[in-house]
Amino acid sequence: MLNIKRCAHARHEIVGVVTEVGKKVEKFKVGDKVGVGCLVNSCRSCQSCSNDLENYCPKQILTYGFPDVDGPLTCGGYSDHMVADERFVLSWPVNLPLDSGAPLLCAGITTYSPLRHFGLDKPSMKVGVVGLGGLGHVAVKFAKAFGAEVTVFSTTPAKKKEALGGLKADHFIVSKYPEQMQLHFVIDVAKLLKAP
Repeated sequence: MLNIKRCAHARHEIVGVVTEVGKKVEKFKVGDKVGVGCLVNSCRSCQSCSNDLENYCPKQILTYGFPDVDGPLTCGGYSDHMVADERFVLSWPVNLPLDSGAPLLCAGITTYSPLRHFGLDKPSMKVGVVGLGGLGHVAVKFAKAFGAEVTVFSTTPAKKKEALGGLKADHFIVSKYPEQMQLHFVIDVAKLLKAP
């Protein structure tokens, strides 16, 4: 187990410095910069866990509001310190500031995981991203980094310049034209305005 002092971003985008390590910890030492995403544990025996897909484990333990293995609810980044199993702790790149990289632990994995899971991490794929908010921005960046042709769908015409210029998306669609809806995959990160 690792004792990590949180220094930025509450809840589940936890970054900080290791302040203490347990006797069996092998990957980290005191003083290491680390991050913890939305998971702190899983069953480690189901099919998802066996395939390194703990984020799909039906018995996952999230970083906040879930009963931990020893009983109390997890407090995530709302606490000053946290204890985490090293399997769910990530080494932090030296050149990445803790505060600016922390969103990758949520928006990053939320968009990266389906791109990898569905085999869309290859050049020449056509990927659509619905919504250009926080998640949408990250989805476009990952898809472009994988070499995909990216189409952004948004209800806000003013986001076209940002999508095509700043994020380097290939296409921008405001309305749904059937001939432009030929994609391999769509990541929908638009906010649900009203429950069905």
